[in-house]
Amino acid sequence: MSDLNLTLGYFLSVLGLSALLGLLLRRRGGRWADLAEIPAVFSLAACRLEVRTIEELGGWAAGLGPDVTLTILFLTLLAHGASWPVASGNPSVSLQSFLLLDARPLPTLLRLLLQVAGAHLAWLAASSYWALMLTDMHMIKSLMGSECSSALHTSVLQGGATEAGCSLTFHLLLLSLQRRSAFLRVPLVALCLTFLSFAASGSSSGFANPALAYAVTFNCPGFSLLQYALVYWLGPLVGMTLALFFYMGHVPRLFSKNLLYSPKSRFRIPKKKDEQKEKSG
Repeated sequence: MSDLNLTLGYFLSVLGLSALLGLLLRRRGGRWADLAEIPAVFSLAACRLEVRTIEELGGWAAGLGPDVTLTILFLTLLAHGASWPVASGNPSVSLQSFLLLDARPLPTLLRLLLQVAGAHLAWLAASSYWALMLTDMHMIKSLMGSECSSALHTSVLQGGATEAGCSLTFHLLLLSLQRRSAFLRVPLVALCLTFLSFAASGSSSGFANPALAYAVTFNCPGFSLLQYALVYWLGPLVGMTLALFFYMGHVPRLFSKNLLYSPKSRFRIPKKKDEQKEKSG
């Protein structure tokens, strides 16, 4: 129970401090608001790193089963979605805004760099936390060092296809909920991401977030940096682009012609009977 209490304390501290810093940055406005991407990604990645540790070692080091892991993951995603109404914490979402013509190139590039920086800081912070060896689980994790187990348990091609499929599902849901209330959107998105993580646990872990994948698995041996990039960066980009195409029929930044859906006529064409009545009247 003490291990679980320490773990919950870690999550609450990371989420609380990150949300407070993000609130202060957003209140400053201007370019300071863009910096909120760093704590947004930091909180998500730092929590996911601990979830990954519980998934790997919690079963026999702390008696924490898969049900606990999924519950903590869902609650973490729920808290993150409720705390960050503006900052996405996901490079794929930022690129989606760019392809929708809602963001300019330079601000988008800056946001991507800040998101990667936040993910890297999360990995450094989590490593420092594990080094404290507060629990048996963290002691083992610290002794493992860089010998972490990769989240990619299949080939690069299959892993990339899995991440593309997860990203496609996530972005289709996100697009369909963009005009919905946060009370509906946030829980459904958190539930979707938790399900994708569970469904893809034996393949690529279904991150659907390039920055998150960078923090969790890019430092683990087994695959090269290029292979990881193909799976966790190119895969979500392909899935997000396909989601835009299927949802809108085109990708606004790339081409304006709708290839899937015919636009509805703005004017109603009167029927012949209506025309005859008007003439007789």
